[in-house]
Amino acid sequence: MMEKIRELIDLHAGLPGGASEITDDTDLYRAGMKSFASVQLMLALEEAFDIEFPEEMLNRATFRSASAIGQAVGTLAPDSMAA
Repeated sequence: MMEKIRELIDLHAGLPGGASEITDDTDLYRAGMKSFASVQLMLALEEAFDIEFPEEMLNRATFRSASAIGQAVGTLAPDSMAA
């Protein structure tokens, strides 16, 4: 699952150095992700994992890092934890 999340971060977060330049705990916003890119990333995550983020999860904390995204996806799609 984390490999797929990192791939989606690389494709959609708009980070200057790409996902290869970050750790799972790097703050994506400090690394250069803008609000519009976070929406694109959210949509890509929803499609890739067949989930829908509820309104209470639509905040910076949910998308702050790859590990935070992984926790959110794992909560919404427990079966993806094995992937």
